[in-house]
Amino acid sequence: MNYQELRDKFQTFEYNGFDIIRDVDAIRIKYYFNIPGLTEFNPTLTIDNKYIKNEKIDEEYLNYLVFHVGMIEAISYWKSCMPKKLIVRCGYLNTEQVNWFKKLYYYGLGEFMYVNKINLTLNEFMDIIVESKEKFYNPTFNGIGNLIPVGGGKDSCVSMTLLKDSYDINDCFTINPKEAHLECIKVGGYENKHVTVKRTIDGRLLQLNTEGYLNGHTPFSALVSFVSLLVAYLNNKKYIVLSNESSANESNIEGTKINHQYSKTYEYECDFNNYVEKYLKIDIRYFSLLRPLTELQIAYLFSKYKEFHPVFKSCNVGSKGEKWHWCCNCPKCLFVYIVLSPFLTKNEMISIFKEEMFSKENLLETFLELTGNSTNKPFECVGTYDEVNYAISRTIENYQGELPYLLKYYKEHFESVPENNILKSFNNENNLPEQFIDIVRRSINE
Repeated sequence: MNYQELRDKFQTFEYNGFDIIRDVDAIRIKYYFNIPGLTEFNPTLTIDNKYIKNEKIDEEYLNYLVFHVGMIEAISYWKSCMPKKLIVRCGYLNTEQVNWFKKLYYYGLGEFMYVNKINLTLNEFMDIIVESKEKFYNPTFNGIGNLIPVGGGKDSCVSMTLLKDSYDINDCFTINPKEAHLECIKVGGYENKHVTVKRTIDGRLLQLNTEGYLNGHTPFSALVSFVSLLVAYLNNKKYIVLSNESSANESNIEGTKINHQYSKTYEYECDFNNYVEKYLKIDIRYFSLLRPLTELQIAYLFSKYKEFHPVFKSCNVGSKGEKWHWCCNCPKCLFVYIVLSPFLTKNEMISIFKEEMFSKENLLETFLELTGNSTNKPFECVGTYDEVNYAISRTIENYQGELPYLLKYYKEHFESVPENNILKSFNNENNLPEQFIDIVRRSINE
């Protein structure tokens, strides 16, 4: 069935409620979603009690935060049929809040709709109908220190390193950590300062994905934002320090807002902070430490942190295997290879990736997409065209011996990018408190 047939057949999605069970060892959260006539969904989150340091938890306010996490968790299940109506029965949202979530759903699912050939305006997209009564919350909270979400890639390794040298009160945060997450956290010196959340996806959604229901990319970073806010509240942290760079703001489809990384953008970061301040009324700041930097600058910093090189991973294809590995055949692998190549030797690159990726002729189309010489930018967390072309140009200049296939192709077909100040640039469009700006400035000045 196509999206319109599903939308006509299943016209309502219900967010009916959630349970919060406070066991001796953990907080266990269970959500209750329903698509009438199709199925119910019950995803869960589990937070170990050892991570709960806030001694003044307001139970009603905790419910309010958990409700908001559910509004994001619902995206994965709502998108299977895209019902026109989303009915909310377990928490209050006013008109402005409803529009906030509609915007997030719409742009957060931009890639999903593009890939599934779904053409809807924001007004046509969905109606959120709230059946709960209004309540007011004014929590007492005085957090301290940083919560650092860790993704396993080079960016969060850079953030961990920069913050370790400047702050004592840091905790890392992961959802369903894999070996690469844990190894990066260990190498970074945070092994005993690590908050984990276990998230389960309802198996009925996975079954629908095999039966022709709608499937595709969701704004996972938006889920991270609300779950990390919940964890920061429970763990008594003042700052949630992300590792999203300025490159995340660039769309994948020219002339549109379709962006694989929408919930990593500066726009979403500002929207989230405004929402927290106005409606959640808690003094927790959410910002990306690396927002002033480009992917290329981050790669340069990371190239010096050689202790992470054997353990970090970014490949989404390789993350689905039993052991997370670089598949060396996807846009993400090739992008990371490109931006590290000006700063590491050929042998160091092969030591990380186990292959010389510039020799792979089957990656030519991906190579052209990354450089801006094809139709669209790949739907992956990759940097801008300018950064990629700069990195390739510098790598060609510094290469010892005969150029491998992709670098030779580039030299024969495109002009080299001249030396510029890209490694000294600083994006002032960011939400960093002043003391964090100083940390980032020192890192690139050094």
